[in-house]
Amino acid sequence: MTETVSIALEVNGRERALDVSAHHTLLEVLRADIGLTGTKECCLVGECGACTVLVDGRSVDACLMLAAEADGAAIMTVEGLATGARLTPLQQAFLDTGAAQCGFCIPGQLVSAEALLATTPHPTRAEVEEGLAGNLCRCAGYEQIIEAVLAAAAGGRKAGPVASPAVGDRSAVPDANAAPQ
Repeated sequence: MTETVSIALEVNGRERALDVSAHHTLLEVLRADIGLTGTKECCLVGECGACTVLVDGRSVDACLMLAAEADGAAIMTVEGLATGARLTPLQQAFLDTGAAQCGFCIPGQLVSAEALLATTPHPTRAEVEEGLAGNLCRCAGYEQIIEAVLAAAAGGRKAGPVASPAVGDRSAVPDANAAPQ
């Protein structure tokens, strides 16, 4: 018989009361119980950063935290960054710089960048590199990711959400085959 515990979380601004297995991680609860699959499951040992979420504003690998440990906490996942269908300037910068390649690491990269910019609104390149050091990118798109964070910081990310392209609209996605400008 698996022991269950009752927990209360605020996930992306919404209160959640859940009965979860005592041994389930925050990652498992977010994905399976709440249905927020933007937080990716990958290494399960805290090495890749694909499961990064904010717990009370602090960047955490959700695969390493038991859901019961998050009881009473405010959790922000990648789904909580945008407001409705509007992207944040940070998300838009990821699109504009071509940082979103395969997309698997991007949710964790975005959440880590959000945590960095919340504490260091105008980071240096070295600060961005350090702030994202816990996030691996298998496509080796580090340069574009760093540029996206620097661009968002330089562009005044507090300006509010920007319009996002319609679902399926590829016009905003940089063409990898286009000649350099």
